[in-house]
Amino acid sequence: MTKTALSRVATLFLLAAGFLTTAMTGGSLLAHAAGPDIDRVQKAIQTRLDGGTAIEALSCQGEMICGIRMLPRAYDNRNYLPLWIDASLRLEKAEALAGAIGRADEDGLVPQDYHIEAIDGLLAEICEQASAAGPDSVAAELWADLDLILTDAFLLYGSHLAAGRVNPETLHNDWKINPVAADLLSSLVAAASSGDVDGALAQLRPAHSGYSTLRSALARLRRLAASGGWPLLGADRTLRPGDRDAAVGGLRHRLTVTGDLEQAFHEDDALLFDAGTESAVRRFQQRHGLKVDGIVGPDTYGMLNVPVSQRIRQVVLNLERWRWLPHDLGSRYILVNTADFNLKAVENGRVGLQMRVVVGRPARRSPVFSARMTYLVVNPYWNVPTTIAVQDILPELQKDITYLSSKGIRVFENWERDAPEIDPATVDWQAYHANRFPFRLRQDPGPYNALGRIKFMFPNQFAVYLHDTPNRALFKRAQRDFSSGCIRLESPEALADFVLADDPRWAAETLADVFREKDRRIIRLKHPIPVHLLYMTAWVDATGSIQFRSDIYDRDRDLAQALSQRRPNQPPDFVRR
Repeated sequence: MTKTALSRVATLFLLAAGFLTTAMTGGSLLAHAAGPDIDRVQKAIQTRLDGGTAIEALSCQGEMICGIRMLPRAYDNRNYLPLWIDASLRLEKAEALAGAIGRADEDGLVPQDYHIEAIDGLLAEICEQASAAGPDSVAAELWADLDLILTDAFLLYGSHLAAGRVNPETLHNDWKINPVAADLLSSLVAAASSGDVDGALAQLRPAHSGYSTLRSALARLRRLAASGGWPLLGADRTLRPGDRDAAVGGLRHRLTVTGDLEQAFHEDDALLFDAGTESAVRRFQQRHGLKVDGIVGPDTYGMLNVPVSQRIRQVVLNLERWRWLPHDLGSRYILVNTADFNLKAVENGRVGLQMRVVVGRPARRSPVFSARMTYLVVNPYWNVPTTIAVQDILPELQKDITYLSSKGIRVFENWERDAPEIDPATVDWQAYHANRFPFRLRQDPGPYNALGRIKFMFPNQFAVYLHDTPNRALFKRAQRDFSSGCIRLESPEALADFVLADDPRWAAETLADVFREKDRRIIRLKHPIPVHLLYMTAWVDATGSIQFRSDIYDRDRDLAQALSQRRPNQPPDFVRR
């Protein structure tokens, strides 16, 4: 039985038995019980929590209480009075919270994770006992269980809204974004005091527009799924503009369902791949990160035939990722979505600059973290990371000793700052390998330098940064995962203009002069800029269209598996009841 239906049934039971009076206040039906004294409920709660923060496990109605460390603090501050049941034992606040929990799926969460079945069961049992033998027959322990389990549900649901259900660092050792901790107890008190449960939970939910628009997209996709979703297409032949084919009718219908083809097709031209259909295909390809050519080939068919259930799952996963982020990204920041191969520079909520980027290939994937850009280097040296040195350069060097000089790479004895430079011809390179390579390789500034003319530095544990590149051809690719982890920029000069825009010493023409120089130069930022490297495979763009990307690093797969693991209903050892 749903929570809404249960609420109606419970109220009717008690009204029929003559135990309740009703009043309409703000459209809500208030239930006034004359049952057990509130003092008995208060004592029952205190008995449940006897032992304070030393309690190791607690369950109510067979449900494991997750907030075992926080519950004693929540109730001790109010002398163990219930939070969701008032002095007259009214259930209005309890029902408001139960209703909010029942709508947890709107955020891509699962109501069953927050005791909804136990809450429904307790409400039903309380109403059944009151209707059968009077409210005095309802045990104070039942009221206490209801209040405790509601409080635990709020704390658990609130923590998941504020920071996510899964800790990303348990999934990925290269995911290091730490959101600011939410004050759940203050939110709990605010919700219980005012009765505005939805308002209190909304304060915990991410305030980013990207979260709210994706949340709305989830609702749209679920409505679409309820109406049958979209058809799967046969992929036996490539379709091109101008083709007349029976498969075009199915393609047009598929594109109409998702709004890519705005006008409904007519039967007399349903088989023609006309200009409108081509525009719709291009729009679909753009929304899915494909090569935008208007041709329906294997890659486009693959995206067209992803079922709506999988797209719903993808949106749910990315809502979780939004909950991992800091709630304040900054008023002026740089955001890189590695799954989209795209960078945006944002100021006061407006995207002032956008460009393509090249990100790490799956074997050397770009990490996820937030840091502060503090300086940039013009005409940089490239200290070759040891992984790249032994996996990429050493094999070439072992075949041809001149490889280093052809790339402008010099050899130093070790990684100490004052390590002496050595002549590569004096080294027996055949004797070195991945587990024995003490040398530091450094590439001088110049046309072959892997970092190009400029790199943007935001110190981090991964030694990852943004930089120019001499290899410009890769930016023409739709999928751009070719680097060794760092982010290569399509327009580094434009990004330099953005980060230095608030410093009058660096007008565009002055920076251009620096680029023409050959000497290495460090430019420190007047105001550090937050940089957020993210991994989002679904989002809503500025036009309101849902964008999807391939899971190039298999992170969707790992997260889906983690979210599918239900929390236990029973504590592992001692059950306090």
